[in-house]
Amino acid sequence: MTRLRTLGRLLLLGLLVAVSACTRGGDEQRLRAALEDMHTAIEQRRPGDFIDFVAEDFTGAEGTLDRAALHNLLRGQVLRNERIDVVLGPADIQIQGDRATVSVTATLAGGSGGWLPERGAVYAITSGWRRDGGDWRCVNAQWRQSL
Repeated sequence: MTRLRTLGRLLLLGLLVAVSACTRGGDEQRLRAALEDMHTAIEQRRPGDFIDFVAEDFTGAEGTLDRAALHNLLRGQVLRNERIDVVLGPADIQIQGDRATVSVTATLAGGSGGWLPERGAVYAITSGWRRDGGDWRCVNAQWRQSL
């Protein structure tokens, strides 16, 4: 169960990094807006709003996590951590037609909201996105702890 919680935090970081890396117009701006909304949703403890940006056919953690499991994982993180902090490194975004790939390094920390976090780790995250009309949806994500 701890591994699943960690995986959910990693996915969140990867998505947030993608938002900060989008600097070109059009599709990248739509990706940025979606990821900013996801970031706001987690900060405001609304995992249901976050999951709205995740595709129905989402798979993560090498196929062991579907959309419903990710939603449950995020709800668990919100309940477990009064505060979740995310620090993102530079992101690499590649858009190819109706698909996008985002690679990023993210540092996640959580805890009761005190001055020092109680838990934290650094992850390398790669997420895949699909354009659905004018919106982007995350369809897959893989992550590995790097520190």
